[in-house]
Amino acid sequence: MGTLHKNAWNDERGATAVEFAIVGPIFITLVISILYLCMALLVAGSLHYDVEEGARCASVRTTVCSDASTIVAYAQSRYFGPGSSPTFSYAAAACGKSVNGSINYVVDLGLKQITVPISATACFP
Repeated sequence: MGTLHKNAWNDERGATAVEFAIVGPIFITLVISILYLCMALLVAGSLHYDVEEGARCASVRTTVCSDASTIVAYAQSRYFGPGSSPTFSYAAAACGKSVNGSINYVVDLGLKQITVPISATACFP
């Protein structure tokens, strides 16, 4: 009986499965988190690009962007990120033509959804 007990402790069959069961969920969570972070950065980059283009159009291309509604429509047409369309607003500011944009990026984790508000502002003289 003593040798059977001693052999059970020295048996390494299934050790890889146990190690994967410990490390696997952590690795999968890390990969999915990186993907969601990349998508959030894409949304933020697209939003910054949109407000810069909208402010530039309001200052330089006055035939295309003649009033607030056309400036907002122009900025919305430049959005290339995932998800719903962001909301834009236009105002004449001390720095020049200012365009603001905001969007709520939703991270769906299966059991829970996290909403991340992202906003951007650009001013072009």
